[in-house]
Formats: sequence, structure tokens, C-alpha cells
Amino acid sequence: MSKPLTPQELHNLAMNHVGKDLEKRGFEFIAINSKLKKHPQFVCMDAKKQYYFVVVKAVVLPDNANNYDVVWMESFKEHARTNDAKVLFAGVGLGNPESENLPIYLNEEYLIEYNGIQVLDTNFN
Repeated sequence: MSKPLTPQELHNLAMNHVGKDLEKRGFEFIAINSKLKKHPQFVCMDAKKQYYFVVVKAVVLPDNANNYDVVWMESFKEHARTNDAKVLFAGVGLGNPESENLPIYLNEEYLIEYNGIQVLDTNFN
């Protein structure tokens, strides 16, 4: 019998997709934190030595992975400003191809909805 993925395993799956995207874009990884609800998940640097804090959010489809808690994100942006870093957000939706009512199973096919990395403005309004 197939084993459904735990919330931590879903988060790790999403992080793997985002990590590959960051790598393709030429980012250098400074730190990786895969613990659920610990932010940022990635601390990266670009070729110009600019630091980036990357927040990865995994959701089960049909939930919208691109929605985030705006109030919490403002406090996180403040943390980034104090560390001279920019904030990137990557929402990843994962689902079972058979039905949205079924879990995602270990070592089985899954649906992914990933619209790429969003740059979030850290400047004050």
C-alpha cells in the first residue's frame, strides 16, 4: 500500500523544485533550512554578492500556492532589510493526479503548479 506524504515531506518536495530553479538561475547557496515553518528556507547570493532570503510555501492543490500571509511577510521583509537581503517567494502547489481528494503518495506521480520565483519589494511604502 502506498504511503501518503507527510506535511514535512511535501515541503521538502517543494523545496527540491525551488532549489533546482535557484541553481539554474545561478544563485549560490549560503544556507538551507528545510524545517517546516522555519524561514527563510534558502539564503542565497547572486553573482553581484547580493543576499536573498527565499521563502518556500507548499500547498496541496487546489489551494493557491501564491497566496501568503501579508502581515507576516511584512515582518519578514523587515528582517531581510536589517540583513541587507532581498526577499524571494516561491509558492508550490502539489496534488494527486487521480483526484484532489486523494493525498500525494511517496514515489508516485504528482501534479505540480509552480509559477516561478516572485521578487517581493522590501522597501517601505
